[in-house]
Amino acid sequence: MSSQNFLKEHYETKVVEALKKSRGYKNKYELPRIEKVVLNMGVSALLDKSVMEEAVKNMGLITGQRPIKTLAKKSIANFKLRDGMPIGCKVTLRGERMWDFLLRLVAVSLPAIRDFRGIPQKFDGNGNYSLGITDITIFPEISVDSIKRQSGLELTIVTSATTDEEGYELLDLLGMPFRKRESQDDNTEDESAA
Repeated sequence: MSSQNFLKEHYETKVVEALKKSRGYKNKYELPRIEKVVLNMGVSALLDKSVMEEAVKNMGLITGQRPIKTLAKKSIANFKLRDGMPIGCKVTLRGERMWDFLLRLVAVSLPAIRDFRGIPQKFDGNGNYSLGITDITIFPEISVDSIKRQSGLELTIVTSATTDEEGYELLDLLGMPFRKRESQDDNTEDESAA
């Protein structure tokens, strides 16, 4: 079994059955699934071209797919921004590359964050999840020595879930390390132990 298919196979065998039991889905098309993962990296338009080239190179290393440059749609004088200036890059992952990226994110990159306690459980209201990563050196493909400027990226996991609860359950069963909400009982036990 290749590493690229591991998470997809886990979804098809275990996650689908768990979702059917907990939610009572009768039709396989009702099941929530991950449709795509979108990664976006913003770059200041005032910096030299080498910063933009470095961002494109790093995003390509992280995703295994060449990113497209995003351009400013209109001029804004206060930001010294002109229409058509490159302001970032983005990648949309689907299929095998999406599953491969999600496996590396969940199993390798997120646990590499110092003092990692989990990611917040904030969804957009439609079952989609967005996460901001402040330092891209958590990805093993990026060498710390090759980075000239520290940069971050935003990633959005787009699901077919209709509610946040469905989206949360789907990603939780796939192994996303969500931060567990502390209950009042845990807090009172900690205070009595001290």
